[in-house]
Amino acid sequence: MRIILIAAFVIAAMSLDARPVKAYETPWCAMISLGLGNVYWDCRYNSLEECVPNVIAGNRGFCNPNPLWEGPYAAARPRYGKRRVRAR
Repeated sequence: MRIILIAAFVIAAMSLDARPVKAYETPWCAMISLGLGNVYWDCRYNSLEECVPNVIAGNRGFCNPNPLWEGPYAAARPRYGKRRVRAR
């Protein structure tokens, strides 16, 4: 009976600490041909140099920029510009 209580406690503790997983998109994709016109997009490469060895290794395909990649968030960029002073 103790084992069941301990297992229930561990499962409850693990489920309370559930954190959402963030999707991670990278700028380059290896488009791998599966045959008969089917293509698999393997989007996990940060540069073209990382992508090319996967395609050369025998996976008939090519490297392509990721159309879903948005880059760094716009909110993280500093805003530069003229400050407007309100006249009194």
